Amino acid sequence: MADVLPLVEARLRTALGEPDARAAVTFLGTDRIEVLRFRDTDAEGAIVRYATLGMSAHPMTDPTAVVADPLKGPRAELVLSVRAGLADTDKVLRPLAVLGASPQVEGLVVAPGASLDVGDALWPGAPFTSVLVAEPGGLVEDLELDEPLEPVRFLPLLPMTPNEAAWKRVHGAQALQERWLDNGTDLRDPVRNSVPLG
Repeated sequence: MADVLPLVEARLRTALGEPDARAAVTFLGTDRIEVLRFRDTDAEGAIVRYATLGMSAHPMTDPTAVVADPLKGPRAELVLSVRAGLADTDKVLRPLAVLGASPQVEGLVVAPGASLDVGDALWPGAPFTSVLVAEPGGLVEDLELDEPLEPVRFLPLLPMTPNEAAWKRVHGAQALQERWLDNGTDLRDPVRNSVPLG
């Protein structure tokens, strides 16, 4: 079976350009997770995108399964986009790698609508300790693999303040995303305040 990671990296490069930095983190008992950094300048200024590479090497499996299927199961990588120059967001590399390793370490199946909490600020001074996993397919298209492998999905991460995360637990991901939309929230602002939740 072909190694999927070179194909995944090629898809990221096609969608986001050449990475200008990369870091690798290895956790005990897991494969290495890399985080690649891409810079993009749009009409509103510079955006920095961080993408995991390594999470999709193995399918995510249901932690209650007696035997993990080595081929079948969803595969994903994580993508975080933030505005450049407003905070020391490069420190998000380790928290992102932790999230990328969570399917191997904790048996999590990461899917859209899920909350992932790192238990600490995503970067120094960040008002966020968790992220909402959004729907894939916008920024980076799914990567189809040969049968019986499922495609690799590139899941956007939307940083949440603790208040937003608590509100989402009660009202759901869809309601939080609607609240962000209704308030014109810039989800790429690394120092934004919590959306009004009254």
